[in-house]
Amino acid sequence: MIRAEFFESNGYLVGFSFSGHSGYAESGSDIVCAAVSSAVQLTANMLEGFGHSPELKVGENVIECRVSPDNDASQMIKMLREHFESILEEFPKTIKITNSEV
Repeated sequence: MIRAEFFESNGYLVGFSFSGHSGYAESGSDIVCAAVSSAVQLTANMLEGFGHSPELKVGENVIECRVSPDNDASQMIKMLREHFESILEEFPKTIKITNSEV
């Protein structure tokens, strides 16, 4: 299962962390993992492209991204969370979404 954690501070979404595999299919053929990976990379690139200077930590099967509290950045991260909620509806038991106050 993919573990998707979203970080919130003072009402703003300020980051996310993703790890694990969905288990939907074998590694390399898993469309859920591909969708999640693509959306995470797109969001990180958009945060960078729009000047939010994300702090990224990438490791073996894990990525963490944090930004300073900002309405625009928060909206981008919110859209990512909504995207994962849509994936979860279509592919149940593949993603666990949590929120943490930081």
